[in-house]
This record gives sequence, structure tokens and C-alpha cells, in this order.
Amino acid sequence: MATILAIDDDELVSMTIQRALKLYGHQVMVGRSGAEGLQLARRHRPDMFVLDVIMPGLDGYQVARQIRGDPLLQDLPILFLTAKVKDEDKIEGFRAGADDYMTKPFNMEELHLRVKAILRRVDGAPAAVDDPQQVRVGQAVLDCRTFEVLTPAGKALLTNVQFDLLYHLMSNAGMIFTSQQLLQDVWDYPRDTGSPELVRAHIKNLREKIEAIPAEPVYIKTVKGHGYTFALPDEG
Repeated sequence: MATILAIDDDELVSMTIQRALKLYGHQVMVGRSGAEGLQLARRHRPDMFVLDVIMPGLDGYQVARQIRGDPLLQDLPILFLTAKVKDEDKIEGFRAGADDYMTKPFNMEELHLRVKAILRRVDGAPAAVDDPQQVRVGQAVLDCRTFEVLTPAGKALLTNVQFDLLYHLMSNAGMIFTSQQLLQDVWDYPRDTGSPELVRAHIKNLREKIEAIPAEPVYIKTVKGHGYTFALPDEG
């Protein structure tokens, strides 16, 4: 099982997270502040983070940005678990580099399923030997070795979850996927679990990286009432 670092200044919450995840065989370390959590992460390099937002000193968003900027830690998944429930809070979390976002109070079984889905997806991230090293659709090129995408708008480095989502869309260019289909196919969530907001936020982040005008996408298009598609060249 995985080693998970929970960073939360609330002792009761951190102990609940620790108890819940240990029931499923995980090893859980606890950091009681952003600074302590980052120190633990650099010493022990966990498999993933469960991160609160509201903390004294460094808040969770700042911690996530430091993780994403640290060569030792930048590829590790982050699950926010926080009392901040507004849509703008979630969007801020995804912009800071989160792979997923849960709100308090939380269900321990749901926490386990979210962690399991994230770890399963990350474990499957390395490409198989017969996978293409690049996926090309029109002028968009996704490098499966470096996690970089190149378009006329420029070159951008993707996080793990951004890569997984873009790889899936580009590998199935022209196909339309609902948010629920993407939650199952990319995030490996069981049917009818997970939030469409998770998909919307990551689609928005991808557009900001690959589209010349994110508000007028030519690559990742929304098909009203149906879902999302990566446009084939003659559609772009």
C-alpha cells in the first residue's frame, strides 16, 4: 500500500484521516503545518498528499504550489480535503496543482475511494513499451516521455492528471465524453461518483495551457448537452 502524508493543523481531523486510511493498509504521516509537511515530504517523499487549505503560516494553496515547484515532489498527487466549499475555492485548488478536491465533513469510505482512484491512476501512468511516444492531432503534439504538449500557442508542461486527461482526449479525438465518462476513464472512479466540477476545472486548466484564446477553444471543445471532445483537424 501507499505512504500518504496528511497535512492538517487540526489534530482531530488529522488523526481521523490517519485512522481511516490505516484501515485500508496505508502508512500515514501527519504534518501539523504547511512548513512541517513540506519538511516531512522532502525527507520521506510520500506517494501522495492529503492537504488542508486553512492553516496558519503557509496555507494549503501555497503548499501545493511549492510541491509543484519542487523537482523532488512535483509529480506526486495532491488531494485537497478542506472546509472551503465554494466553487472559486475548488478552482483555486486545481490551479494550485490539485489532482482532486474533497470537502469537510467527509465520509471515510469516500476518502478511501478517492485515494484509491488517484493511486491507481498514478501507478498506471508510465507508458507501456508499445505505447506511442507522441500523440499528434493536427498541430497539437503530446510528448508521452516529457509530459509536454506543443501547439501553435507554445509549449506547456502538464501535471500527471492533466497529462492523463489530455492523452485520453487526444487518443480518442473526435469522440465526445461526458463528465461522468471522464471520471471513470481518466480518474478511475466507480460509476456515479466524483464531481463534474473536477472535470470542468481540469478542462479549464488545460485550455489555459494549450489554447491561444482559452475562452474560444479550437482543441478541447464543449459539445453543449453532451460533454467534451478534442477536435479533429478539419473541425479546428
